[in-house]
Amino acid sequence: MKSRVFMYLFIFSTLIIIFQYVNSKNIIDKYEKDIKTYKAKIETQEKAIVDLEEQNFDLNYFNIDRNDNALDYFIAQGYNVDELIAAITEGLYDMNNYEGEDHPIVPFVSMTNSKLLINKIRIVNHRWILANFTDGEHWGEIFVTYNIDENNDLKYKLVEYFMYPKLG
Repeated sequence: MKSRVFMYLFIFSTLIIIFQYVNSKNIIDKYEKDIKTYKAKIETQEKAIVDLEEQNFDLNYFNIDRNDNALDYFIAQGYNVDELIAAITEGLYDMNNYEGEDHPIVPFVSMTNSKLLINKIRIVNHRWILANFTDGEHWGEIFVTYNIDENNDLKYKLVEYFMYPKLG
């Protein structure tokens, strides 16, 4: 009788050990699969981040903040670059405060009840500016040159412009 009890105990113990082994192996396999999945996701996200960084660099290429030659030009002239860039931008945005129908630099008249306003400005270098404008329904862009006269006043000159045709 004792031998049967030991035999049943041995079989029961063996079954428990086999169950624990299989269960532990399944858990480890699942963790390894999850780790591989997360590593693949991380690699994909890292590649996406690198791609976004490259796109951001490309998009900011024509920007005075990245143009060392233009910045050096202003520094050689004795200007505080940050203050000057802010003044150039503010000067164009201040043109949005006009009376009547004619914008001071945008050569179009609003076709809605709203005023034409300069929305976005990109200072390309120490001479050029690109800007877009809208009256809320119609959109366009302007190419402006600027310089600083002997009295340190900013002077803007419209060079080229267009308005997108309204579709529909």
